Amino acid sequence: MASLSELPALRNYSKPFGIRFLEYIKKGKLSYKTHQAIVLIVTFLAYTCYHATRKTTSIVKSALDPQSPDVSLKFPWRMTYLSSPAEKKGFSWVLGDGWAPFNGSDGSALLGQLDVAFLSVYALGMYFSGHLGDRMNLRVFLTVGMVGTGLFTSLFGVGYWAKIHSFYYFLIVQMIAGLFQSTGWPSVVAVVGNWFGKKKRGLIMGIWNAHTSVGNIAGSLIASALLSYGWGWSFVVPGLLIAFVGLLVFLFLPVSPESVGADKEEDEVGSPRKIGEGVTEPLLGSDAEIKETAVGFIEAWKIPGVAPFAFCLFFAKLVAYTFLYWLPYYISHTAIEGKYLSSETAGNLSTFFDIGGVLGGILAGHISDRLDARAITAATFMYCAIPALYFYRTYGHISLVMNIALMFICGMFVNGPYALITTAVSADLGTHSSLRGNSKALATVTAIIDGTGSVGAAIGPLLTGYISAKSWSAVFMMLMGAALVAGLLLTRLLVAEVVARISESRSQAGGSQPTSQDEE
Repeated sequence: MASLSELPALRNYSKPFGIRFLEYIKKGKLSYKTHQAIVLIVTFLAYTCYHATRKTTSIVKSALDPQSPDVSLKFPWRMTYLSSPAEKKGFSWVLGDGWAPFNGSDGSALLGQLDVAFLSVYALGMYFSGHLGDRMNLRVFLTVGMVGTGLFTSLFGVGYWAKIHSFYYFLIVQMIAGLFQSTGWPSVVAVVGNWFGKKKRGLIMGIWNAHTSVGNIAGSLIASALLSYGWGWSFVVPGLLIAFVGLLVFLFLPVSPESVGADKEEDEVGSPRKIGEGVTEPLLGSDAEIKETAVGFIEAWKIPGVAPFAFCLFFAKLVAYTFLYWLPYYISHTAIEGKYLSSETAGNLSTFFDIGGVLGGILAGHISDRLDARAITAATFMYCAIPALYFYRTYGHISLVMNIALMFICGMFVNGPYALITTAVSADLGTHSSLRGNSKALATVTAIIDGTGSVGAAIGPLLTGYISAKSWSAVFMMLMGAALVAGLLLTRLLVAEVVARISESRSQAGGSQPTSQDEE
Protein backbone atom coordinates (compact mmCIF):
# COMPACT_ATOMS: atom_id res chain seq x y z
CA MET A 1 0.00 0.00 0.00
CA ALA A 2 1.29 3.46 -0.91
CA SER A 3 2.18 5.82 1.92
CA LEU A 4 0.49 9.17 2.30
CA SER A 5 3.59 10.94 1.05
CA GLU A 6 3.36 9.03 -2.19
CA LEU A 7 -0.24 10.06 -2.98
CA PRO A 8 0.57 13.43 -4.57
CA ALA A 9 3.03 11.75 -6.89
CA LEU A 10 0.43 9.20 -7.90
CA ARG A 11 -2.08 11.97 -8.59
CA ASN A 12 0.46 13.85 -10.70
CA TYR A 13 1.23 10.66 -12.62
CA SER A 14 -2.43 10.38 -13.64
CA LYS A 15 -2.27 13.73 -15.40
CA PRO A 16 -2.09 13.53 -19.21
CA PHE A 17 1.35 14.25 -20.65
CA GLY A 18 0.02 17.34 -22.44
CA ILE A 19 -1.34 18.83 -19.21
CA ARG A 20 1.97 18.26 -17.45
CA PHE A 21 3.79 19.89 -20.37
CA LEU A 22 1.51 22.96 -20.23
CA GLU A 23 2.10 23.24 -16.49
CA TYR A 24 5.84 22.97 -17.10
CA ILE A 25 5.68 25.82 -19.62
CA LYS A 26 3.53 27.90 -17.28
CA LYS A 27 5.66 26.94 -14.26
CA GLY A 28 2.54 26.39 -12.20
CA LYS A 29 -0.81 24.59 -12.00
CA LEU A 30 -3.49 25.30 -14.59
CA SER A 31 -6.62 26.99 -13.31
CA TYR A 32 -9.99 25.24 -13.17
CA LYS A 33 -11.34 27.38 -16.01
CA THR A 34 -8.30 26.54 -18.15
CA HIS A 35 -9.01 22.86 -17.63
CA GLN A 36 -12.64 23.46 -18.59
CA ALA A 37 -11.57 25.22 -21.78
CA ILE A 38 -9.25 22.32 -22.68
CA VAL A 39 -12.07 19.83 -22.06
CA LEU A 40 -14.51 21.71 -24.28
CA ILE A 41 -12.00 22.15 -27.11
CA VAL A 42 -10.63 18.60 -27.06
CA THR A 43 -14.02 16.89 -26.78
CA PHE A 44 -15.45 19.22 -29.44
CA LEU A 45 -12.66 18.27 -31.85
CA ALA A 46 -13.00 14.59 -30.95
CA TYR A 47 -16.68 14.30 -31.73
CA THR A 48 -16.40 16.57 -34.75
CA CYS A 49 -14.04 13.95 -36.18
CA TYR A 50 -16.40 11.12 -35.26
CA HIS A 51 -19.18 12.74 -37.27
CA ALA A 52 -16.88 13.75 -40.12
CA THR A 53 -15.92 10.10 -40.67
CA ARG A 54 -19.58 9.06 -40.33
CA LYS A 55 -20.72 11.57 -42.94
CA THR A 56 -18.40 10.44 -45.74
CA THR A 57 -20.55 7.43 -46.62
CA SER A 58 -23.53 9.64 -47.51
CA ILE A 59 -21.35 11.78 -49.79
CA VAL A 60 -19.81 8.83 -51.62
CA LYS A 61 -23.19 7.07 -52.02
CA SER A 62 -24.11 8.89 -55.23
CA ALA A 63 -20.65 8.14 -56.66
CA LEU A 64 -20.87 4.43 -55.86
CA ASP A 65 -24.43 4.27 -57.20
CA PRO A 66 -24.89 7.10 -59.73
CA GLN A 67 -27.96 5.54 -61.34
CA SER A 68 -31.39 7.01 -60.73
CA PRO A 69 -34.35 4.70 -61.42
CA ASP A 70 -37.14 6.50 -63.25
CA VAL A 71 -39.66 5.43 -60.64
CA SER A 72 -37.87 7.41 -57.94
CA LEU A 73 -38.49 10.60 -59.89
CA LYS A 74 -42.26 10.25 -59.89
CA PHE A 75 -43.72 12.42 -57.17
CA PRO A 76 -47.45 12.20 -56.38
CA TRP A 77 -47.32 15.58 -54.61
CA ARG A 78 -46.17 17.49 -57.68
CA MET A 79 -45.50 17.24 -61.43
CA THR A 80 -42.82 14.91 -62.78
CA TYR A 81 -39.74 16.44 -64.36
CA LEU A 82 -39.03 16.11 -68.05
CA SER A 83 -35.25 15.80 -67.76
CA SER A 84 -33.97 12.68 -69.50
CA PRO A 85 -31.65 10.08 -67.92
CA ALA A 86 -28.99 11.18 -70.39
CA GLU A 87 -28.92 14.62 -68.78
CA LYS A 88 -28.64 12.97 -65.37
CA LYS A 89 -25.56 10.99 -66.45
CA GLY A 90 -23.71 14.22 -66.99
CA PHE A 91 -22.50 14.29 -63.41
CA SER A 92 -20.80 10.86 -63.51
CA TRP A 93 -17.25 11.21 -62.30
CA VAL A 94 -13.99 9.39 -62.94
CA LEU A 95 -15.37 5.87 -62.42
CA GLY A 96 -18.18 6.47 -64.88
CA ASP A 97 -20.76 3.93 -63.86
CA GLY A 98 -20.12 3.81 -60.14
CA TRP A 99 -18.54 0.94 -58.24
CA ALA A 100 -19.63 -2.67 -58.18
CA PRO A 101 -21.56 -4.11 -56.42
CA PHE A 102 -23.37 -0.83 -55.69
CA ASN A 103 -24.01 0.26 -59.27
CA GLY A 104 -26.61 -2.40 -60.02
CA SER A 105 -30.39 -2.20 -59.85
CA ASP A 106 -30.25 -3.03 -56.14
CA GLY A 107 -27.50 -0.50 -55.41
CA SER A 108 -29.58 1.72 -53.10
CA ALA A 109 -30.75 -1.35 -51.14
CA LEU A 110 -27.14 -2.54 -50.68
CA LEU A 111 -26.09 0.92 -49.50
CA GLY A 112 -29.00 0.87 -47.07
CA GLN A 113 -27.79 -2.48 -45.74
CA LEU A 114 -24.35 -0.99 -45.10
CA ASP A 115 -25.98 1.80 -43.13
CA VAL A 116 -28.09 -0.52 -41.01
CA ALA A 117 -25.13 -2.83 -40.35
CA PHE A 118 -23.01 0.11 -39.20
CA LEU A 119 -25.73 1.64 -37.05
CA SER A 120 -26.94 -1.65 -35.58
CA VAL A 121 -23.47 -2.48 -34.30
CA TYR A 122 -23.09 1.15 -33.23
CA ALA A 123 -26.32 0.97 -31.22
CA LEU A 124 -25.40 -2.36 -29.61
CA GLY A 125 -21.88 -1.18 -28.90
CA MET A 126 -23.26 1.99 -27.31
CA TYR A 127 -24.81 0.04 -24.44
CA PHE A 128 -21.54 -1.76 -23.72
CA SER A 129 -19.49 1.40 -24.19
CA GLY A 130 -21.47 3.27 -21.56
CA HIS A 131 -21.12 0.33 -19.18
CA LEU A 132 -17.35 0.20 -19.75
CA GLY A 133 -16.96 3.98 -19.76
CA ASP A 134 -18.14 4.23 -16.15
CA ARG A 135 -15.52 1.66 -15.17
CA MET A 136 -12.45 2.62 -17.25
CA ASN A 137 -10.15 5.55 -17.88
CA LEU A 138 -12.22 7.56 -20.35
CA ARG A 139 -9.15 9.17 -21.91
CA VAL A 140 -7.67 5.80 -22.91
CA PHE A 141 -11.08 4.43 -23.87
CA LEU A 142 -11.79 7.41 -26.15
CA THR A 143 -8.32 7.25 -27.72
CA VAL A 144 -8.70 3.56 -28.62
CA GLY A 145 -12.12 4.26 -30.11
CA MET A 146 -10.85 7.13 -32.27
CA VAL A 147 -7.77 5.32 -33.57
CA GLY A 148 -9.88 2.22 -34.30
CA THR A 149 -12.47 4.35 -36.10
CA GLY A 150 -9.74 5.94 -38.19
CA LEU A 151 -8.26 2.57 -39.12
CA PHE A 152 -11.50 0.98 -40.34
CA THR A 153 -12.76 4.14 -42.04
CA SER A 154 -9.50 4.14 -44.01
CA LEU A 155 -9.85 0.42 -44.79
CA PHE A 156 -13.19 1.13 -46.46
CA GLY A 157 -11.40 3.60 -48.74
CA VAL A 158 -8.56 1.14 -49.39
CA GLY A 159 -11.14 -0.89 -51.33
CA TYR A 160 -10.80 1.72 -54.10
CA TRP A 161 -7.10 1.14 -54.74
CA ALA A 162 -7.27 -2.60 -54.01
CA LYS A 163 -10.14 -2.85 -56.52
CA ILE A 164 -12.30 -4.73 -54.03
CA HIS A 165 -15.84 -5.41 -55.24
CA SER A 166 -16.99 -7.79 -52.52
CA PHE A 167 -20.03 -6.51 -50.67
CA TYR A 168 -19.05 -8.50 -47.59
CA TYR A 169 -15.70 -6.73 -47.33
CA PHE A 170 -17.41 -3.35 -47.09
CA LEU A 171 -20.07 -4.78 -44.78
CA ILE A 172 -17.58 -6.20 -42.26
CA VAL A 173 -15.43 -3.05 -42.32
CA GLN A 174 -18.49 -0.89 -41.67
CA MET A 175 -19.64 -3.08 -38.78
CA ILE A 176 -16.27 -2.93 -37.02
CA ALA A 177 -16.11 0.83 -37.65
CA GLY A 178 -19.55 1.14 -36.01
CA LEU A 179 -18.27 -0.71 -32.94
CA PHE A 180 -15.36 1.71 -32.52
CA GLN A 181 -17.63 4.70 -33.21
CA SER A 182 -19.84 3.69 -30.27
CA THR A 183 -17.07 4.64 -27.82
CA GLY A 184 -17.34 8.34 -28.62
CA TRP A 185 -20.59 9.77 -27.35
CA PRO A 186 -20.84 8.26 -23.84
CA SER A 187 -17.20 9.22 -23.26
CA VAL A 188 -17.33 12.87 -24.29
CA VAL A 189 -20.64 13.54 -22.49
CA ALA A 190 -19.31 11.92 -19.31
CA VAL A 191 -16.09 13.96 -19.42
CA VAL A 192 -17.93 17.24 -20.02
CA GLY A 193 -20.36 16.29 -17.26
CA ASN A 194 -17.43 15.85 -14.87
CA TRP A 195 -16.33 19.44 -15.42
CA PHE A 196 -19.54 21.46 -15.75
CA GLY A 197 -22.36 22.03 -13.29
CA LYS A 198 -26.06 22.37 -14.01
CA LYS A 199 -26.04 26.15 -14.41
CA LYS A 200 -26.94 26.98 -18.04
CA ARG A 201 -26.33 23.35 -18.94
CA GLY A 202 -28.78 23.42 -21.87
CA LEU A 203 -27.17 26.48 -23.46
CA ILE A 204 -23.57 25.37 -22.89
CA MET A 205 -24.22 21.87 -24.19
CA GLY A 206 -26.34 23.23 -27.04
CA ILE A 207 -23.38 25.31 -28.23
CA TRP A 208 -20.91 22.49 -27.53
CA ASN A 209 -23.13 20.03 -29.41
CA ALA A 210 -22.52 22.05 -32.56
CA HIS A 211 -19.68 19.55 -33.07
CA THR A 212 -22.27 17.19 -34.57
CA SER A 213 -23.21 19.62 -37.32
CA VAL A 214 -19.66 20.96 -37.71
CA GLY A 215 -18.47 17.38 -38.16
CA ASN A 216 -21.16 16.71 -40.74
CA ILE A 217 -20.26 19.89 -42.60
CA ALA A 218 -16.52 19.18 -42.47
CA GLY A 219 -17.07 15.58 -43.54
CA SER A 220 -19.27 16.70 -46.43
CA LEU A 221 -16.80 19.32 -47.66
CA ILE A 222 -13.74 17.06 -47.33
CA ALA A 223 -15.39 14.05 -48.97
CA SER A 224 -16.91 16.16 -51.76
CA ALA A 225 -13.61 17.92 -52.50
CA LEU A 226 -11.73 14.61 -52.73
CA LEU A 227 -14.26 12.71 -54.85
CA SER A 228 -12.70 13.81 -58.12
CA TYR A 229 -9.39 12.22 -57.07
CA GLY A 230 -11.04 8.88 -56.35
CA TRP A 231 -13.67 8.00 -53.76
CA GLY A 232 -11.10 6.17 -51.61
CA TRP A 233 -9.55 9.47 -50.55
CA SER A 234 -12.94 10.55 -49.14
CA PHE A 235 -12.52 7.82 -46.50
CA VAL A 236 -8.77 7.73 -45.94
CA VAL A 237 -8.27 11.44 -45.21
CA PRO A 238 -11.04 11.68 -42.54
CA GLY A 239 -9.76 8.37 -41.13
CA LEU A 240 -6.24 9.74 -40.69
CA LEU A 241 -7.64 12.94 -39.23
CA ILE A 242 -9.63 11.21 -36.46
CA ALA A 243 -6.63 9.00 -35.58
CA PHE A 244 -4.47 12.13 -35.21
CA VAL A 245 -7.04 13.87 -33.01
CA GLY A 246 -7.27 10.65 -30.98
CA LEU A 247 -3.61 11.08 -30.10
CA LEU A 248 -4.34 14.67 -29.02
CA VAL A 249 -7.09 13.30 -26.75
CA PHE A 250 -4.62 10.92 -25.15
CA LEU A 251 -2.11 13.73 -24.57
CA PHE A 252 -4.40 16.51 -23.36
CA LEU A 253 -7.82 15.33 -22.13
CA PRO A 254 -8.29 15.64 -18.33
CA VAL A 255 -11.07 13.19 -17.50
CA SER A 256 -12.17 14.81 -14.23
CA PRO A 257 -11.06 17.49 -11.75
CA GLU A 258 -9.90 14.74 -9.36
CA SER A 259 -7.65 13.15 -11.99
CA VAL A 260 -5.58 16.32 -12.35
CA GLY A 261 -5.90 17.67 -8.81
CA ALA A 262 -8.01 20.66 -9.87
CA ASP A 263 -10.07 22.36 -7.18
CA LYS A 264 -13.72 22.85 -8.09
CA GLU A 265 -14.98 26.41 -8.02
CA GLU A 266 -18.00 27.40 -5.99
CA ASP A 267 -20.43 27.61 -8.89
CA GLU A 268 -19.37 24.15 -10.05
CA VAL A 269 -19.68 22.46 -6.68
CA GLY A 270 -23.29 23.53 -6.16
CA SER A 271 -25.20 23.98 -2.97
CA PRO A 272 -25.81 21.03 -0.65
CA ARG A 273 -29.18 19.38 -0.83
CA LYS A 274 -31.62 20.44 1.86
CA ILE A 275 -33.78 17.99 3.73
CA GLY A 276 -36.91 17.27 1.71
CA GLU A 277 -35.42 18.59 -1.50
CA GLY A 278 -34.05 16.45 -4.30
CA VAL A 279 -33.27 18.70 -7.21
CA THR A 280 -30.39 20.93 -6.12
CA GLU A 281 -27.49 18.61 -6.83
CA PRO A 282 -24.40 19.54 -8.80
CA LEU A 283 -23.77 17.65 -12.03
CA LEU A 284 -21.16 15.41 -10.50
CA GLY A 285 -20.64 16.71 -7.02
CA SER A 286 -19.27 13.77 -5.04
CA ASP A 287 -16.85 13.73 -2.17
CA ALA A 288 -13.59 11.93 -2.76
CA GLU A 289 -14.04 10.09 0.50
CA ILE A 290 -17.26 8.43 -0.65
CA LYS A 291 -16.59 5.27 -2.60
CA GLU A 292 -18.99 5.14 -5.53
CA THR A 293 -20.10 2.06 -7.42
CA ALA A 294 -21.16 2.13 -11.05
CA VAL A 295 -24.91 2.02 -11.62
CA GLY A 296 -26.23 -1.15 -13.24
CA PHE A 297 -27.87 -1.24 -16.67
CA ILE A 298 -31.36 -2.14 -15.38
CA GLU A 299 -31.10 0.35 -12.53
CA ALA A 300 -30.26 3.12 -14.99
CA TRP A 301 -33.37 2.30 -17.05
CA LYS A 302 -35.49 2.77 -13.92
CA ILE A 303 -34.37 6.37 -13.43
CA PRO A 304 -37.49 8.55 -13.97
CA GLY A 305 -37.54 10.03 -17.48
CA VAL A 306 -34.87 7.79 -19.02
CA ALA A 307 -37.29 5.49 -20.88
CA PRO A 308 -39.56 8.21 -22.38
CA PHE A 309 -36.62 10.26 -23.64
CA ALA A 310 -34.80 7.15 -24.89
CA PHE A 311 -37.78 6.05 -27.00
CA CYS A 312 -38.37 9.63 -28.14
CA LEU A 313 -34.78 9.73 -29.35
CA PHE A 314 -35.39 6.45 -31.19
CA PHE A 315 -37.75 8.27 -33.57
CA ALA A 316 -35.90 11.60 -33.50
CA LYS A 317 -32.67 9.91 -34.58
CA LEU A 318 -34.53 7.92 -37.22
CA VAL A 319 -35.36 11.25 -38.86
CA ALA A 320 -31.97 12.88 -38.25
CA TYR A 321 -29.89 9.95 -39.50
CA THR A 322 -32.02 9.43 -42.58
CA PHE A 323 -31.03 12.96 -43.51
CA LEU A 324 -27.44 12.34 -42.47
CA TYR A 325 -27.04 9.32 -44.74
CA TRP A 326 -29.42 10.05 -47.60
CA LEU A 327 -29.77 13.83 -48.02
CA PRO A 328 -26.86 14.28 -50.51
CA TYR A 329 -28.15 11.28 -52.47
CA TYR A 330 -31.70 12.68 -52.45
CA ILE A 331 -30.51 16.11 -53.63
CA SER A 332 -28.41 14.66 -56.48
CA HIS A 333 -31.36 12.48 -57.59
CA THR A 334 -33.95 15.26 -57.45
CA ALA A 335 -34.31 17.90 -60.14
CA ILE A 336 -34.12 21.46 -58.80
CA GLU A 337 -35.37 24.04 -61.27
CA GLY A 338 -35.50 21.19 -63.79
CA LYS A 339 -31.80 20.29 -63.44
CA TYR A 340 -29.86 17.68 -61.50
CA LEU A 341 -26.87 18.60 -59.38
CA SER A 342 -23.53 16.81 -59.31
CA SER A 343 -22.52 14.62 -56.37
CA GLU A 344 -20.02 17.23 -55.20
CA THR A 345 -22.53 20.09 -55.39
CA ALA A 346 -25.21 18.01 -53.67
CA GLY A 347 -22.79 17.18 -50.86
CA ASN A 348 -21.91 20.84 -50.37
CA LEU A 349 -25.57 21.88 -50.50
CA SER A 350 -26.53 19.35 -47.83
CA THR A 351 -24.40 21.22 -45.30
CA PHE A 352 -27.18 23.81 -44.91
CA PHE A 353 -29.19 21.16 -43.08
CA ASP A 354 -26.37 20.90 -40.55
CA ILE A 355 -25.99 24.67 -40.31
CA GLY A 356 -29.66 24.81 -39.38
CA GLY A 357 -28.96 22.03 -36.88
CA VAL A 358 -26.36 24.19 -35.11
CA LEU A 359 -28.91 26.97 -34.60
CA GLY A 360 -31.57 24.45 -33.59
CA GLY A 361 -29.37 22.87 -30.93
CA ILE A 362 -28.46 26.24 -29.42
CA LEU A 363 -32.08 27.46 -29.48
CA ALA A 364 -33.42 24.25 -27.93
CA GLY A 365 -30.83 24.40 -25.15
CA HIS A 366 -31.42 28.08 -24.43
CA ILE A 367 -35.22 27.82 -24.49
CA SER A 368 -35.23 24.74 -22.26
CA ASP A 369 -32.98 26.57 -19.78
CA ARG A 370 -35.23 29.63 -19.70
CA LEU A 371 -38.42 27.58 -19.36
CA ASP A 372 -36.81 24.88 -17.23
CA ALA A 373 -38.79 22.49 -19.42
CA ARG A 374 -36.84 19.94 -21.46
CA ALA A 375 -39.86 17.86 -22.54
CA ILE A 376 -41.94 20.86 -23.67
CA THR A 377 -39.04 22.15 -25.76
CA ALA A 378 -38.19 18.80 -27.34
CA ALA A 379 -41.81 17.92 -28.15
CA THR A 380 -42.52 21.36 -29.64
CA PHE A 381 -39.51 21.12 -31.94
CA MET A 382 -40.55 17.63 -33.09
CA TYR A 383 -44.08 18.81 -33.90
CA CYS A 384 -42.69 21.80 -35.84
CA ALA A 385 -40.49 19.42 -37.83
CA ILE A 386 -43.59 17.82 -39.41
CA PRO A 387 -44.71 20.81 -41.53
CA ALA A 388 -41.07 21.69 -42.20
CA LEU A 389 -40.51 18.24 -43.76
CA TYR A 390 -43.71 18.51 -45.78
CA PHE A 391 -42.78 21.92 -47.20
CA TYR A 392 -39.25 20.80 -48.06
CA ARG A 393 -40.55 17.80 -49.98
CA THR A 394 -43.32 19.73 -51.72
CA TYR A 395 -41.61 23.02 -52.56
CA GLY A 396 -37.88 22.26 -52.39
CA HIS A 397 -37.69 21.71 -56.15
CA ILE A 398 -38.94 25.18 -57.08
CA SER A 399 -35.57 26.92 -56.80
CA LEU A 400 -32.15 26.51 -55.24
CA VAL A 401 -32.83 29.33 -52.78
CA MET A 402 -36.13 27.75 -51.71
CA ASN A 403 -34.41 24.38 -51.29
CA ILE A 404 -31.67 25.85 -49.10
CA ALA A 405 -34.12 27.85 -46.95
CA LEU A 406 -36.45 24.90 -46.34
CA MET A 407 -33.51 22.55 -45.75
CA PHE A 408 -32.12 24.96 -43.14
CA ILE A 409 -35.49 25.05 -41.34
CA CYS A 410 -35.73 21.25 -41.41
CA GLY A 411 -32.26 20.99 -39.90
CA MET A 412 -33.18 23.41 -37.13
CA PHE A 413 -36.31 21.54 -36.03
CA VAL A 414 -34.96 18.00 -36.57
CA ASN A 415 -31.55 18.44 -34.92
CA GLY A 416 -32.75 20.75 -32.12
CA PRO A 417 -34.46 18.08 -29.97
CA TYR A 418 -31.89 15.48 -31.02
CA ALA A 419 -29.12 17.71 -29.65
CA LEU A 420 -31.06 18.58 -26.51
CA ILE A 421 -31.87 14.98 -25.57
CA THR A 422 -28.39 13.60 -26.21
CA THR A 423 -26.67 16.34 -24.18
CA ALA A 424 -28.51 18.32 -21.51
CA VAL A 425 -31.29 15.76 -20.95
CA SER A 426 -28.80 12.89 -20.69
CA ALA A 427 -26.71 14.90 -18.23
CA ASP A 428 -29.81 15.79 -16.19
CA LEU A 429 -30.95 12.18 -15.97
CA GLY A 430 -27.44 10.87 -15.40
CA THR A 431 -27.31 12.98 -12.23
CA HIS A 432 -30.93 12.49 -11.18
CA SER A 433 -31.74 12.98 -7.50
CA SER A 434 -32.65 9.30 -7.21
CA LEU A 435 -28.95 8.48 -7.67
CA ARG A 436 -28.10 10.34 -4.43
CA GLY A 437 -25.14 12.14 -5.99
CA ASN A 438 -23.55 9.01 -7.48
CA SER A 439 -21.39 10.16 -10.41
CA LYS A 440 -20.94 6.66 -11.80
CA ALA A 441 -24.11 6.72 -13.91
CA LEU A 442 -23.59 9.47 -16.47
CA ALA A 443 -21.94 7.39 -19.20
CA THR A 444 -24.41 4.53 -18.68
CA VAL A 445 -27.49 6.77 -18.90
CA THR A 446 -26.04 8.59 -21.90
CA ALA A 447 -25.36 5.25 -23.58
CA ILE A 448 -28.89 3.97 -22.89
CA ILE A 449 -30.55 7.06 -24.33
CA ASP A 450 -28.28 7.42 -27.35
CA GLY A 451 -28.04 3.65 -27.86
CA THR A 452 -31.81 3.36 -28.07
CA GLY A 453 -31.84 6.33 -30.41
CA SER A 454 -29.21 4.65 -32.56
CA VAL A 455 -31.51 1.68 -33.13
CA GLY A 456 -33.89 4.12 -34.79
CA ALA A 457 -30.94 5.66 -36.59
CA ALA A 458 -30.23 2.22 -38.09
CA ILE A 459 -33.82 1.52 -39.10
CA GLY A 460 -34.42 4.88 -40.83
CA PRO A 461 -31.63 4.65 -43.43
CA LEU A 462 -32.38 0.95 -44.01
CA LEU A 463 -36.05 1.59 -44.78
CA THR A 464 -35.10 4.58 -46.92
CA GLY A 465 -32.86 2.37 -49.07
CA TYR A 466 -35.86 0.25 -50.02
CA ILE A 467 -38.66 2.83 -49.99
CA SER A 468 -36.76 5.45 -52.02
CA ALA A 469 -36.54 3.04 -54.97
CA LYS A 470 -40.32 3.36 -55.27
CA SER A 471 -41.13 6.82 -53.94
CA TRP A 472 -39.28 9.55 -52.06
CA SER A 473 -42.68 10.89 -51.05
CA ALA A 474 -43.24 7.72 -49.03
CA VAL A 475 -39.87 8.30 -47.33
CA PHE A 476 -40.97 11.75 -46.22
CA MET A 477 -44.29 10.37 -44.97
CA MET A 478 -42.29 7.93 -42.85
CA LEU A 479 -40.16 10.77 -41.47
CA MET A 480 -43.18 12.91 -40.61
CA GLY A 481 -44.82 9.97 -38.86
CA ALA A 482 -41.66 9.34 -36.85
CA ALA A 483 -41.51 13.01 -35.80
CA LEU A 484 -45.13 12.82 -34.63
CA VAL A 485 -44.54 9.70 -32.55
CA ALA A 486 -41.38 11.24 -31.04
CA GLY A 487 -43.42 14.19 -29.79
CA LEU A 488 -46.26 12.01 -28.49
CA LEU A 489 -43.88 9.88 -26.43
CA LEU A 490 -43.07 12.92 -24.30
CA THR A 491 -46.74 13.71 -23.60
CA ARG A 492 -46.70 12.52 -19.99
CA LEU A 493 -43.53 14.46 -19.17
CA LEU A 494 -44.84 17.47 -21.10
CA VAL A 495 -48.08 17.51 -19.10
CA ALA A 496 -46.13 17.19 -15.86
CA GLU A 497 -43.97 20.19 -16.81
CA VAL A 498 -47.02 22.26 -17.79
CA VAL A 499 -48.74 21.43 -14.49
CA ALA A 500 -45.56 22.34 -12.61
CA ARG A 501 -45.35 25.69 -14.43
CA ILE A 502 -49.02 26.46 -13.73
CA SER A 503 -48.65 25.55 -10.04
CA GLU A 504 -45.53 27.68 -9.79
CA SER A 505 -47.21 30.68 -11.40
CA ARG A 506 -50.26 30.31 -9.12
CA SER A 507 -48.11 30.11 -6.00
CA GLN A 508 -46.22 33.22 -7.08
CA ALA A 509 -49.46 35.03 -7.83
CA GLY A 510 -50.92 33.94 -4.48
CA GLY A 511 -47.84 35.07 -2.62
CA SER A 512 -48.00 38.54 -4.19
CA GLN A 513 -51.70 39.15 -3.35
CA PRO A 514 -52.45 41.00 -0.06
CA THR A 515 -54.42 39.16 2.62
CA SER A 516 -57.80 40.38 3.90
CA GLN A 517 -56.19 41.63 7.11
CA ASP A 518 -53.70 43.67 5.12
CA GLU A 519 -56.56 45.21 3.15
CA GLU A 520 -58.31 46.24 6.35
